[in-house]
Formats: sequence, structure tokens, C-alpha cells
Amino acid sequence: MDTLAATTPAPAPAAAPAALRRLYFVRFAFAAVWAALLFASAGTLGPLGVTLLVIYPLFDVACAVVDVRSAAADGGPVRHLYLNIALSALTAVGLALAATSGVPAVLRVWGAWAVTAGLVQLVVGVARRRMGGQWAMIASGGISTLAGVSFAAQAGGADASLKALAGYAFLGGVFFLVSALRLGRAAKSA
Repeated sequence: MDTLAATTPAPAPAAAPAALRRLYFVRFAFAAVWAALLFASAGTLGPLGVTLLVIYPLFDVACAVVDVRSAAADGGPVRHLYLNIALSALTAVGLALAATSGVPAVLRVWGAWAVTAGLVQLVVGVARRRMGGQWAMIASGGISTLAGVSFAAQAGGADASLKALAGYAFLGGVFFLVSALRLGRAAKSA
């Protein structure tokens, strides 16, 4: 993102909201399935649980790459999306390593990712507000930041569990769904 302080934002290219809308629908579907699988695995650090933990940030990397390509093709801001790619890739490695130490370590890594990725999502949502449909992304970024702090705090307690991550992912997916629907509504009214 080149600047957040533009006084008169240029209109969004027509293809950008459509591509973003499709991406948001895919993200919702993935989050819903992922959350169900993590919850069904009883939130343990068995092979399925660890695989799910690592896949989630890798999927985020893939989505951010698609988002960068779409935004760059339409002349949109991409700088913070590159930051998201780096954060998510590092998180995948961190989660794989943390899984060998137990649930508290995983919650700390996930919590740090939720805080940083939430802040990036908040900034990207604000920068894209001219497209419409971004209030849910802005809210999701703020909630993610707070949830990350909660995960880190939970890691120090006796009730440390991965099941809260399933709820977090599903809620994030719902925010993507809401944004996709609102982008569609904004496109129809334009």
C-alpha cells in the first residue's frame, strides 16, 4: 500500500472487486471445512491436527499470492499483502516446530500470527474501503488481533486447547463471506 492518507481515493478497478469476491468465497469455504476438521480431530496434536495447523497459514500464503496478482494487475496496493505472505509462511514453519513442544507453544505461535496478521488485515481493509464490503475485513482484523492476545494468554493456563482455533477460523471465514456478499451488493449498486 502506497499510502493510506490519500485525500481522494481513485475509484476501484471493476475487475478487482469481482476477483476479491471470488477469493473471499473460497476463503470462507476453506475456513469452514478446516474448522470442522480441527474440531473433529479433538484439537489434538496428532498427525491430522499438526497437518491442519500447518496447512492453514500455507493456505493463507496461497490466497495472499492470488490477492497480490489480482491487486497488482488492477493497479491496487500490494505492499502489505507481501508482508502477510511472509508472516504466514513463517507461521507455518513456527507451527510445525511448536507442535513438537505441545499445545501451549502452538497457541503462542498462533497468537502471535493472529495479532500480526490481524493488524495487516485491518490496514488492507482500510486501504480497500473504497471498494465497499470492507467493514467486515476491518472488524475481522481487529478481532483477530484481540483473539491473538487471548490465545497467548490461554497458552499459560491449564485449559490450553486447540479447539478455540477452530472457532477463530470459522468466525474469520464468516467475515470473508460477509465481505464477499457486500462486495457483490456494492458491484450491483455501482
